[in-house]
This record gives sequence, structure tokens and C-alpha cells, in this order.
Amino acid sequence: MDVKMHSSWKPILNEEFEKPYFNTLIDFVKSEYATKVCYPKGNQIFSAFDHCHFDEVKVVIIGQDPYHGPNQANGLCFSVNDGIPFPPSLQNIFKEIHDDFNIPMPSSGNLERWADQGVFLLNATLTVRQSEAGSHQGKGWEKFTDEVIRQISAKKENVVFLLWGGFAQKKAALIDASKHYILKSGHPSPLSANRGFWFGNKHFSQTNEFLKSKGLKEIEW
Repeated sequence: MDVKMHSSWKPILNEEFEKPYFNTLIDFVKSEYATKVCYPKGNQIFSAFDHCHFDEVKVVIIGQDPYHGPNQANGLCFSVNDGIPFPPSLQNIFKEIHDDFNIPMPSSGNLERWADQGVFLLNATLTVRQSEAGSHQGKGWEKFTDEVIRQISAKKENVVFLLWGGFAQKKAALIDASKHYILKSGHPSPLSANRGFWFGNKHFSQTNEFLKSKGLKEIEW
């Protein structure tokens, strides 16, 4: 099975691509895309891996699954295409960045600008059926993305992992905390943020302080 993603990931994940579960997963995804409306577009399923090369990963943000509304998902967690209104979680992310750095709200919710700086925006499930949140969960994507997190943890050091909400925080079990920096908070969704579990976490400035302390270039959020 030939998976189209940046070549830097191939040696890291080649073994995974050959496993029976992965081939079953890809068959399922192909069938879904052939018979239903699914997101993101087929050529954007692995966008996170295309925009953020393995050697350049400095920060990992973990989402659950893609947005399931028309024209929203672009293969990067929490990100939407240019010209699309910000979903509530993304709006709260930008509000926290505004409060953290006192910088203006961005005009676009397309986070490719982060990914190109080394922010790996990984959804645990990489595809979804239109208007059916979670419809591609439990089909094998989580097994694959858990292995991606394990490989980043094992083969790199000084990566910042931002774990927002209970789902993402469970992924801490896959990460070696002795060689990486893990930050946890509530999820930026209104349900969590409005109860005081998101705003004021200062994850973005803390990330930059850590990167700077390791001699790495800070992220322009």
C-alpha cells in the first residue's frame, strides 16, 4: 500500500504500513470515500505529515477527529481552510494566544503556518463522514496515530506535547516524559473553556520558553 506523505516519515512508519490492520483500514477509507461524502479531501488525509517533516517536529498537538462540516477540515487538527469561520475550539485557541502574547486575532484559521514551523497537528482519527462526528473511529486510525506518537517519543527529544482535554491526556502514556515536555490543560471547546479549564493555561508562551531554553527557534503563533 503506497501512502502519500513526506518522505521523511517513510522510514519511521514503513513497518506500520505493512501491517494487516493498516491495509484493512485503507480499504475501509477507500470504500467510504467512494460511496459517501468524507473529510478531509483524499489528498489532504496526511497533510499533517506533509507540512511538518519528521526531522522538524518541535511541538505535537493532538486532536480527536476532523471537522465534519463542508470545506472545514484540511488534514491538520483544529485547522480550517482559508475563508472558513473559526469553529468554537479554534476561536478559543486564538483567544488564548491573544491573551498570552497580546497579539491580534488572525484573519485565517488555516494552521499550515504553524505546521510549516514544526508544529505537528495530529488528529487521532484522520478521516470522518460528513455530519457524522466520530464515524471513522475504531477502524484502525487510532492504532496508527498512537504508533506515530510512540515513534516521535522514541526517536526524538525535547518535543513539546500539548495535551488538551481528557482524550488527548491519555496519550501521555505513549510519551517518555524524561526526554520531552508535556503540557496538559482542559480542552479549548466552549464546554471546557467556559468552565475555567482552558483560558490562562499559557501553553503557547510556555512552549516557546522551553524551545528557547533548548536553543530551538520559537513558534510564531
